[in-house]
Amino acid sequence: MGIAETQGYKPTTWAAINNATLPAEGAGNQTFDNRVLFGAWVGIPALLSYVLGFSIFGFLFLAIILALPILASTIYLFSRFAPRYRNRIALPGKPIETYITIHDPELKAQYFGRNKIPMETFFEAFFEGKIDFNGDALEIMELRHDWAAFQFTLGQFKFFLLQWLPETFWHSRDQDETQVREHYDRGNDFYEGFLGPLMVYTSGIISDPTQRETLEKMQENKMHLICNKVHLKEGEKHLDIGCGWGTLTAFASKHYGSQSTGVTLARNQVEFGNKRIEDWGVKDKARLLCMDYRDIPADDTYNKITCVEMAEHVGLRRFPQFLHEVRELLNDDGLFYMQVAGLRATWQYEDFIWGLFMAKYIFPGADASTPLYWYIRQLEMAGFEIQSVDTVGVHYSSTLEKWYLNWEQNKDALRGKYGDKICRVWELFLSWSTIISRQGSATCFQIVANKNRNSFDRAALINNRTNPSAWTAQRG
Repeated sequence: MGIAETQGYKPTTWAAINNATLPAEGAGNQTFDNRVLFGAWVGIPALLSYVLGFSIFGFLFLAIILALPILASTIYLFSRFAPRYRNRIALPGKPIETYITIHDPELKAQYFGRNKIPMETFFEAFFEGKIDFNGDALEIMELRHDWAAFQFTLGQFKFFLLQWLPETFWHSRDQDETQVREHYDRGNDFYEGFLGPLMVYTSGIISDPTQRETLEKMQENKMHLICNKVHLKEGEKHLDIGCGWGTLTAFASKHYGSQSTGVTLARNQVEFGNKRIEDWGVKDKARLLCMDYRDIPADDTYNKITCVEMAEHVGLRRFPQFLHEVRELLNDDGLFYMQVAGLRATWQYEDFIWGLFMAKYIFPGADASTPLYWYIRQLEMAGFEIQSVDTVGVHYSSTLEKWYLNWEQNKDALRGKYGDKICRVWELFLSWSTIISRQGSATCFQIVANKNRNSFDRAALINNRTNPSAWTAQRG
């Protein structure tokens, strides 16, 4: 019997995903009061202006220069003191030593017993070997609400202001190329250590929640699903933007007979993918190109375009232009599939703390991870019509858990080559993200769109998604 069950909460159990041990709710936007923020933003400059004898222009000047400090202070105070919203799961209340061992004397003197450690303080120390888990990382992270505090720290504010914001604003070609190659050209053996032989770094798909499918089966499910969602046919020209190691590109040509082209900035991925294309016997149909998506020749068009968890790297500022470029590359009767990882709109502080961790250590430059409504608006403003949207975060959780289990088997072999710190980073990334995607903090959206033209043959896309009998059969 799990901890949560003993406290009156009985979690459902599915073979397909890791079961939640303690799915406690955290503080978030339901307990954040914008009136307090507005009052502080107006009141503090007004008080200072009164004390200093400033005019209205002095007040406006203070309001502008103090806006960010007031915002940061307000968020910090709410993240530290705001109550958890409608939480129905009691915490075990065990001392922090039950879950983690702190080796650093300074940290040990500060965090002991029921003194919870801020999550950012914890993982920065964990990466340096100053803290260790007392057991399996995933199991202890499931219980994180009992030993960690989800409050913002100075380090996170510094990262947000000095690195995240400038990179989000800039997003130059050199920046994108450097970040992609530093990450994805680390070494194919490093990625195979958790992705497995298919080398697909995106969410797989569960076909039956009552079954424990392999990682490879889930990834094949996903690739078949993508090809079917875009109605991929033999001989059609298919472009995969941000193709990774080229598995989808090769898969589409092998199983659907398409003329598929994959594009990525990572040299190792191109070399690996073109070798796979040759091994799978589709060298005459598929190819990978090492180039920036901005350099894809504009005089060529495609029947189908896919972009699987790459668009986040485009960045908020360039996203409209990116979609315009995709639209120009797509035939008038073509289909565009975009799979993106995004955050939930009904946020909790943990969501942002996890997001900043991911931006710093795992996917730098992937700042266009947003709630669903933002993606839909961008697509529609770029001239697309939305055909379908599926949320597959729980599928991502199952995928991440399998990556985590692979990593636990292979991390010791990789530690000597890549170092202890990066192995610790990946252990936390995979374990924490397994939980984050299952609970909805971050999820993944599969969006199919077409050009919003009067002449588009919309009836050709009618399928079982709008067939009531198909849904009835699923329930049975």
